[in-house]
Amino acid sequence: MPSNDARNLAQAAVPTAAVGVLAAVVSGVVAGGKGAIGALVATVIVILFMGIGLYVLQRTAKSFPHLFQAMGLMLYTAQLLLLFVFVAAFKNTTLFNPRAFAGTLVVCTLTWIAAQARAHMNAKILYVEPEKSEKSGQSS
Repeated sequence: MPSNDARNLAQAAVPTAAVGVLAAVVSGVVAGGKGAIGALVATVIVILFMGIGLYVLQRTAKSFPHLFQAMGLMLYTAQLLLLFVFVAAFKNTTLFNPRAFAGTLVVCTLTWIAAQARAHMNAKILYVEPEKSEKSGQSS
C-alpha cells in the first residue's frame, strides 16, 4: 500500500481505536466485563470492515477511476447494512453485552467516517494529472 493510502488508513483507524478503548472503559464500568468485551469486539469489527472497505475503494480508484463514486456509495451502503446485520445477529448473545456492542459499533462507525472525512479534507490530492513535457530534462 503506498504511503498516502497507509496515511489515510491510519488517520481513520487511530481515532476509531482510541474511541473504542474509551468505549470499552465506559462499558466496563457501566456493564462490567461483558460490556468491555462487547465494546472491544465492536471496535475490531468497525476497524476491519471500514479498513477493508477503504482498501477496496482505493484499489478501485486506481484501476477504474470512472467507477469511483458509484463504488464508494455502494461500498458505504453495504458496510452499514453489514453492521446492522451484526447488531441483529448478536442481539441476544450471552458472550458480551449487546447494548455496549451496538452503542460502540455506532460510535466507532461515526468516528471512522468523521476521521476519514477530515483526512480527505486535509489531503493534498491532485485532481488534474500534470502534463509531462516531452522536453523534460533538456535545457534550452
